Amino acid sequence: MLPPKQNFSEWFHEIIQQAEIMDIRYPVKGLYVWCPFGFKIRQLVYSKLRELLDRDHDEVYFPALIPETELGKEGEHIKGFEDEVFWVTHGGLEPLDVKLALRPTSETAMYPIFKLWIRSHADLPLKVYQIVNTFRYETKHTRPLIRLREITSFKEAHTAHRSYEEAEEQVKEAVKLYKEFYDFLAIPYLIFRRPDWDKFPGADYTIAFDTIMPDGRTLQIGTVHHLADNFARTFDIKYETPDGDHAYVHQTCYGISERCIASLISIHGDDLGLILPFEVAPVQIVIIPILYRGREAQVEELSRKLFEKLKDYGYRVLLDDSDERPGAKYYKWELKGVPVRFEIGPKEAETGTVVISFRDEKKKFSLSFEEITKEKIEEWAKELKQRLRNRAIEMAKSKIKFFDNLDDLANWIEQRGVGFVYLCSSTECGEVVEENTKGSVLGRFEELPDWLEGFEYKGKCIVCGGEGYLTGVAKTY
Repeated sequence: MLPPKQNFSEWFHEIIQQAEIMDIRYPVKGLYVWCPFGFKIRQLVYSKLRELLDRDHDEVYFPALIPETELGKEGEHIKGFEDEVFWVTHGGLEPLDVKLALRPTSETAMYPIFKLWIRSHADLPLKVYQIVNTFRYETKHTRPLIRLREITSFKEAHTAHRSYEEAEEQVKEAVKLYKEFYDFLAIPYLIFRRPDWDKFPGADYTIAFDTIMPDGRTLQIGTVHHLADNFARTFDIKYETPDGDHAYVHQTCYGISERCIASLISIHGDDLGLILPFEVAPVQIVIIPILYRGREAQVEELSRKLFEKLKDYGYRVLLDDSDERPGAKYYKWELKGVPVRFEIGPKEAETGTVVISFRDEKKKFSLSFEEITKEKIEEWAKELKQRLRNRAIEMAKSKIKFFDNLDDLANWIEQRGVGFVYLCSSTECGEVVEENTKGSVLGRFEELPDWLEGFEYKGKCIVCGGEGYLTGVAKTY
């Protein structure tokens, strides 16, 4: 049995193992093994991400090892990662002439090659992405899918453009793409422009997607960075303009990691286990025959007939004809988050009907075999996703409050909720807020989600009383 989700940390630790998402027993801190079931969820989720990117990006692969000479070229960038880098210092028994870093992120691996690929304005825009592992020496408490030393599924896109303005348009496109991705997963998000002290090292500015976890902490689930020409100047990435002059490119990069899986599991799951949207469930439909001695043949025949019908529709369907008792089968497939369950007993076999239930609801109903059509199942899938989205939004809204008093804000964040305040752009006022609340300033809103109403974008700074912007403050993962 799972612990109640109210004890979120314990619940998450257990569901990762009991639902066979990851095996946490690998003998290196912060490294975990994807189990077959968990990896299938990963494949389904990332296939959607690939589908979105493949509209106008090309997939590539760059090496995991980065020479120290390249990693160190952009001073602000390396400074931001210097405490997190894993270094390869030997090849066999021989010390290397130049140390090699296991990529913490790939800007310094990719951009020396961009310099070779980009010659003319005709080569722009360049839009590529890769889904790779990255390595960061996390010293905080590691946690599967959330805080790792090997990020196994890092989708990073990198683009190059002729001007700052064109790169800024790409930032907007990336934000739209991430909104579409998380809407597909029915995960509500908040979009912030990170404060300057918390932007990506080397970026002009950073936009981040955060979601609110069940314990009220926020989880960063995506970032979009406008790099301006900062890296182009470091790596001498220039292009020939139509006039024959030469100019530096302006760049963007944006990433999503397996934290998208962590949010999917955490936000939709309940005390019984996973609840997965239909599109990303490894098993979309399970059929459970309920056998009585002497009446097995008729039940098995209708169950098999339904299985073949659903398989022909193209669904990931499983007929659980194992020897386990029906109750054990219910528990197993509820834990695994199967969206739709069909039950067939002797009564149903006689009448040609099927008992149907959905993972997120406690009710059952019956339909005839003929009434179970592809159109009906697509309708159920759409309704399921809307229910998941509505429930997730209500949970998120219950964790949000506005404050104009620092002590009240600190108390709320300590209880693990997200505080909204007005805050000016000064680092000093941001530091006051973080010191008083022991939380993190997430940044000012880039845009408010459609499910949040009643908030004005501007007001008086909670610290200095000057012009402030609506800003999120929370404890973070």
